[in-house]
Amino acid sequence: DVQLQASGGGLVQAGGSLRLSCAFSGFFFDDYAIGWVRQAPGKEREGVSCISGYDGGTSYADSVKGRFTVSVDNAKKTVYLRMNSLKPEDTAVYYCAGVDRPPAGVCPKDLLQYDYWGQGTQVTVSS
Repeated sequence: DVQLQASGGGLVQAGGSLRLSCAFSGFFFDDYAIGWVRQAPGKEREGVSCISGYDGGTSYADSVKGRFTVSVDNAKKTVYLRMNSLKPEDTAVYYCAGVDRPPAGVCPKDLLQYDYWGQGTQVTVSS
């Protein structure tokens, strides 16, 4: 079974850092793209970042470029999201999601393309 499990959320002051982890199992990362998606209260889900298992390509939302970094440790079967210079507007539940054999091997822009979702982890940034 495909499983994705996010962890690492917490409460942090503005300007601080957190590292989220997404432990995955049941598939080979080379066949997938794994993304981070967040949802703040009363707002729609927003794609934050993604990494492709095909070529290691990454993508970021404009709102997090330069502050967040996505990476993978294939040996540990874990995708990480390093979040620096956190802002109160980064407060949300963060989910990791996976897509099997994404078209052209690139990260999807449409969140509906993700096939599998993990449970979320809460990130709260205080001002």
